[in-house]
Amino acid sequence: MNNKEIVAQAIFEAVKEELTIEEVGRLLENPKSAEHGDVAFPTFALAKIYRKAPQQIAADLAKKINGDRFEKIDVVGPYLNFFMNKEVISSLVLKEIAKEGSTFGDSVIGNKGNVTIDMSSPNIAKPISMGHLRSTVIGNSISLILDKVGFQPVKINHLGDWGTQFGKLIVAYQKWGSEEKVKAEPITELLRLYVQFHEVAESEPALEDEARAWFKKLEENDEEAVELWKWFRSESLKEFDKIYQMLEVSFDSYNGEAFYNDKMAEVVTMLEEKHLLKEDQGAEIVDLSAYELNPALIKKSDGATLYITRDLAAAIYRKRTYNFVKSLYVVGNEQSIHFKQLKAVLKEMGFDWSDEMTHVPFGLITQGGKKLSTRKGKIILLEEVLNEAIESALNQIVEKNPDLPNKEEVARQVGVGAVVFHDLKNDRLNNFDFELEEVVRFEGETGPYVQYTHARAMTILDKAGFTPNPEAVYALNDGDSWEIIKLLQNYPEVVMQAANQYEPSVIAKHSLKVAQAFNKYYAHTKILVEDEQKDARLALVSAVTTILKEDLRLLGVHAPNKM
Repeated sequence: MNNKEIVAQAIFEAVKEELTIEEVGRLLENPKSAEHGDVAFPTFALAKIYRKAPQQIAADLAKKINGDRFEKIDVVGPYLNFFMNKEVISSLVLKEIAKEGSTFGDSVIGNKGNVTIDMSSPNIAKPISMGHLRSTVIGNSISLILDKVGFQPVKINHLGDWGTQFGKLIVAYQKWGSEEKVKAEPITELLRLYVQFHEVAESEPALEDEARAWFKKLEENDEEAVELWKWFRSESLKEFDKIYQMLEVSFDSYNGEAFYNDKMAEVVTMLEEKHLLKEDQGAEIVDLSAYELNPALIKKSDGATLYITRDLAAAIYRKRTYNFVKSLYVVGNEQSIHFKQLKAVLKEMGFDWSDEMTHVPFGLITQGGKKLSTRKGKIILLEEVLNEAIESALNQIVEKNPDLPNKEEVARQVGVGAVVFHDLKNDRLNNFDFELEEVVRFEGETGPYVQYTHARAMTILDKAGFTPNPEAVYALNDGDSWEIIKLLQNYPEVVMQAANQYEPSVIAKHSLKVAQAFNKYYAHTKILVEDEQKDARLALVSAVTTILKEDLRLLGVHAPNKM
């Protein structure tokens, strides 16, 4: 129970004839200053019921409420200000974390329901750039958070392995490519060919026609086109896998766009049977004016299907295969109209489960405030960024702790973790600029700062040889420890908020607050001094390591014990 719930229960006992416990809970406030207590209750809502002045109601209520969980209850005008009993609350919180360990904050609310998460989804024959980082790490963190609250996440890497770009790539490879170069550096060479195609096509537009012709051959299962496509795909996947291993992200399915080629005809038939298709200038559309959306273009005038047709097939396939209770699409903000149309068409088809489909949008990573673009070759390769981050972390570790035995492994955890944490600490809808020097700092609001705090706390526990006893009473009453206790106590609510909002930044920000509160405590308190509260202080340190490690785990980041 957090402090608001404890206060709500106490007030409810006194006013249960007039307000429900939920109504009481909604009225509670967090005082702006610690001098005004931990929780405040304004009595205005009771004035009409009791036909008394709020100030009088507050004074009367204060006499009715008691309990060992409150140090005191001040009446300030119409407000009741509750000061929690620090010793009682801290002992409850520390006991619970000592008992539950990393499962503190777990929930069964998901009831083991499947949640499909469409994430990462790079294009074959193009490198995984910083632009792919967000979908990958946000999707991975959401999967870990949903797992903690009882869902079964199904991570789907919906590869961009189909489309006219393959026509372009085949043309470019045949004109300027070499098998030897592609085998040596698959992605680098294929990207070079792709960029070259666009540069030449600006002055030779006929190249676009050649590309379309080759893609048509690919669609018609032309042997040469299919062989090249399969080769480009397998070489790309090998390269992608290196990066996924660095990030420690895995997938339950790599079914990409090509997988749905033979599943789209059924979708078109279903739309025809339900009389949803209309002809418009030779193309076939679904009218979505009832949803205040532009029509969904299902088939172009040349008979070619479009993204939405494929995504309809994918949504239906996922429902049949996984019987999901939720289906998430961790895809950039610029695709929001597409997903509104997708849901609307499925709704028109009679699939009410489309209500459980959610677009989880995110903003851009920019450099110098500008968007990164593949077509013009202006990209920042994710693998290079991760390697640079690892190198930067190693340099700082060598400087701070030259005798650390497993420096390279810790540097990998810190460097990769720094890049992931920096992404996830930002509200996902916000754009942010990426500067490596800022990201891998051991001070400030960074991943290495949280990791370093965890390692510092672990060192204290090692030095003391302390493991908390779940049956012991550990009570603290000082102000600095109280700030930490409140953050630890609220952890189950933090996890639930992150799960409900599909927002990993809630977890990242919590970890920063815990780290900052602990470092303030560490600066002001002699933890290992021999007195009657030494074990209670160490139990607090232990609880901090438990929660920081779990916070970082939910972000997909390691918590080294030594740094």
